[in-house]
Formats: sequence, C-alpha cells, structure tokens
Amino acid sequence: MAETQVLGGCLCGRVRFRIELPTLFCGHCHCSMCRRNHGASHVTWFAVPEAQLTIEAGEQDLTRYVSSPHGSRSFCGQCGSSLFCVTAAHPGQVDIPLANMDGPIDRAPQLHFFFDDRAPWAFVEDGLPRLGGESGMEPIDSPGE
Repeated sequence: MAETQVLGGCLCGRVRFRIELPTLFCGHCHCSMCRRNHGASHVTWFAVPEAQLTIEAGEQDLTRYVSSPHGSRSFCGQCGSSLFCVTAAHPGQVDIPLANMDGPIDRAPQLHFFFDDRAPWAFVEDGLPRLGGESGMEPIDSPGE
C-alpha cells in the first residue's frame, strides 16, 4: 500500500510536521528571495492544501517573517530552518521545501519557475520546463542555458 503521509522537520528537530498526500505541485524556484532565504541557487518547493499540513511538535518555535506584501515565510526560531511559505496568490496552500522531508513525496520536480531570475552561476540542464517573466510562471525559451 502506498504511503499517504510523509513526515518532515527542521535541522534541530524541534519543529516536526506531517503532510497528507497528494501534493499540488513540485518545482524549483530561482527567485532572489528564495535564493537568499536558503543560501542556494534555487529551492525545490512542493505544495499541499493547508488542511493537509499538521504541525506535530514545535509550533511555539515557529517564527513568521513577512517577506513581501503578499506572502510570509515561517522558520524554526532555534536552528533557522526555512519550513513554510504562504502567499496571497495561492490562498489555502502552503509551500514546503522538499529537502525538509524525511522521505519521498508523490512526485518529482516538474519545472523551474522564476528561471530568468536565477543566479548567473547556476547552470541547469535537466530538460524540465522553464518559466519566468513578471509572474515567474510564464513559459520562456532559454536554449543553451
């Protein structure tokens, strides 16, 4: 029988959570906010409806940062691990970094978004669709990158 839930958590282990499958999407974000927040060339996010996320431990350790007029990010106040992102663009949905999960989810990364905002030193040759433009979600043609 296939798993219907996956556990996850922060680096120090204070914040633990569970998600119920199925997920809504999984993709690599290259926007400057994600790069700076995670200290990486991109962040692999997946999303679930908020009702499919349960904080099992450490809810009191979560700190929320309003990162833009339309969204916020939550992280562990002890170790600093980025854990959740919500935005007015997708009400009722929570984005979670795939790297914080203890096991696999129900899908592999499907695309790159905000690709044209990527770090100039990040080279990607995985063949996944690349989205960008003002919304970060418009198809772009970027051969040879």
